[in-house]
Amino acid sequence: MKALLSIKPEFVDKIFSGEKLFEYRKAIFKRPEVKSVVIYSTMPEGKIVGEFKIGNILAKCPEELWEETKGASGIDKRFFDEYFVNKKVAYAIEITELTRYSKPIDPYKGDTSFKAPQSFKYLDYSGNFC
Repeated sequence: MKALLSIKPEFVDKIFSGEKLFEYRKAIFKRPEVKSVVIYSTMPEGKIVGEFKIGNILAKCPEELWEETKGASGIDKRFFDEYFVNKKVAYAIEITELTRYSKPIDPYKGDTSFKAPQSFKYLDYSGNFC
């Protein structure tokens, strides 16, 4: 199973440059069968641009997670701290087997009811939303 994640374009660029090897989240998938992530680059791009396989999913207190992942975070400590303020647990999804689509997909073109997920949506293997 796949999940569609909304990611800001600046972070999508860092993922594809190899600078960002972890995607940080405040909440994580409840379905253990999610094995890969489809990347939706938020506005102003508004396109599905690629996907990656999930390596490890780390769940730790924010300070410990930062120490373990900071070298491949693609963000600075201030941004990290602001994102996880008042959180007891922080999550990092390890990005592996990254694929950039040769032609980004405009999800609004084929489906006028498409709404970008606030965080993520589950997809079945055919690419449909669950």
